[in-house]
Amino acid sequence: MENRPRFCYKLEFLQVSFYRSQPDVMAVRGLRGATSVSVDSREEILEATRELLGEMLRANTIDDFDSIASILFTTTPDLTATFPAEAAREIGMNFVPLLCASEIGVPGRLPRCIRVLMHVNTDKSPRDMVHIYLRDAKSLRPDMQSAQ
Repeated sequence: MENRPRFCYKLEFLQVSFYRSQPDVMAVRGLRGATSVSVDSREEILEATRELLGEMLRANTIDDFDSIASILFTTTPDLTATFPAEAAREIGMNFVPLLCASEIGVPGRLPRCIRVLMHVNTDKSPRDMVHIYLRDAKSLRPDMQSAQ
């Protein structure tokens, strides 16, 4: 590591240093996905979330939960029957940090929507990540239709 160019920034209370171009360090990439449900029920939310997670894992060839740094789930304010993170626990993501939050209630936007932001340790470039939009959530990103 001594041969790599080093950059340091010093503040009065904190010193941050890092190395430029570390080929032995994996990047953390954001992987997006969304789906929707027809009614606010525990069963529908969990089933739709399992389906979405499964497609995100399959499309990005993620076969080891240890490569997942964390997952943020959000739901529109009209979904309150359960936490979508329960679906992740059901499929075995017992050591992945999970967090659920509520989206802003924007009038006229897609109702009953579950969104996911998965942080993945990977050597893939951002362009190689496959973002997944299912059911009515396909309307959120029509530019991504060709990837699904």
